[in-house]
Amino acid sequence: MIERVSRQVQQPVSAAAQRARQGAGFQGLLQQELQKAAPAPEVAFSKHAMSRAEERGIEITPSLMDQIRGSMVRAQAKGATNILAMDSEKAFIINVPNAKVITAITQDEMKDSVFTNIDGAVFL
Repeated sequence: MIERVSRQVQQPVSAAAQRARQGAGFQGLLQQELQKAAPAPEVAFSKHAMSRAEERGIEITPSLMDQIRGSMVRAQAKGATNILAMDSEKAFIINVPNAKVITAITQDEMKDSVFTNIDGAVFL
């Protein structure tokens, strides 16, 4: 009777469990899953946003693009579709599903502005 119970308890081991036992461990599995994940989409500026940024003296640097992309990814994880991404000097309205910056605003213009049709705000 003891033999029967011990045979029933032993069940086939999943492939993930086998890899973990072979030394891949949690960290290895996590890295594999992260590599499978889609990279963050590239952010594009609409013609309107580019002209507004130029008019308002907002410099679009690689660092700023990384901040905007990060804001967009965080907002997407929460289900937001149109966000206001801002810091103390500038703000951007971003359409998250299309990964497109709709407009750019400076600090002076933020004072009198009312932002509509957004469902989230993210600080850069």
